[in-house]
Amino acid sequence: MAEKVLIIGSGPAGLTAAIYAARADLDPLMIEGMERGGQLMLTTEVENYPGFPEGIMGPELMDGMRKQAERFGTRIVSSDVSKVDLSERPFKVWVGGDLYESETLIVSTGASARWLGIPGESRLRGYGVSACATCDGFFFRDREIAIVGGGDSAMEEAIFLTKFASKVTILHRRDEFRASKIMAQRAIDHPKIEVLWNTTIDEVLGDDLVTGLRVKNVNTGEESMLPVEGFFLAIGHDPNTKIFQDQLDLDAAGYVVTNGGFTRTSVEGVFAAGDVVDHYYQQAVTAAGMGCQAAIDVEHWLDRTEA
Repeated sequence: MAEKVLIIGSGPAGLTAAIYAARADLDPLMIEGMERGGQLMLTTEVENYPGFPEGIMGPELMDGMRKQAERFGTRIVSSDVSKVDLSERPFKVWVGGDLYESETLIVSTGASARWLGIPGESRLRGYGVSACATCDGFFFRDREIAIVGGGDSAMEEAIFLTKFASKVTILHRRDEFRASKIMAQRAIDHPKIEVLWNTTIDEVLGDDLVTGLRVKNVNTGEESMLPVEGFFLAIGHDPNTKIFQDQLDLDAAGYVVTNGGFTRTSVEGVFAAGDVVDHYYQQAVTAAGMGCQAAIDVEHWLDRTEA
């Protein structure tokens, strides 16, 4: 027998959708993925989620959401979805060799930070290499660090990091930022920020902790070592939509396209919420809000189609 609601993904959007769907007596099934809890599981202290005046650890927040979803009856499968077929209802969702069918689907698979793929980067991830300034900046108090990127988010994160670091070096492969002029100028003018233009990073150096970066000037070809104790990446995110290609309408960057103000997708009965849709705000609280919307949209859709 097909499920009424199946949720793929277990970040703030998916878990909030599960809470609302369960309380609406829709008996949701969640395929949470092996990396349950989304990006907040990699976050230390969350200080901007409403209701926690002293802050809360990211994993603790997600664990609380998960327990709340289970309390209202959400069933959870701790595996990754390998394939979907959205060509007809009930929709088909495969987890390895197991097939699940559902009348509706909520896609909340989130987005993943981009990495450069250079030597030392993955080995030292969590040991001085990070893709989340707001998560890890605190650990680099009074240290010299570097950040790579050229957009608004890179400027924002560089300025944020100056609260902790003694010096922040922005590395950019071109001779001008693509960030808005006001954000770029704010970073350039900051007394704690230095910009290395026309520079690429070839390697992250260090045995157990980051000790520096091997960088290259793209104009002269000259290589040098930049001594830093932290390396942050702010080069964007990629939505986790690979399994939905050719099944749902995606924008040029791969994010799920939803229907004007609602969470409806291009396929009737399929809804989407969180960072898999939102490439602008990308906050836990906005993802949770969209998860709430998706569950309510699903409930109303089921009421109409079953009437």
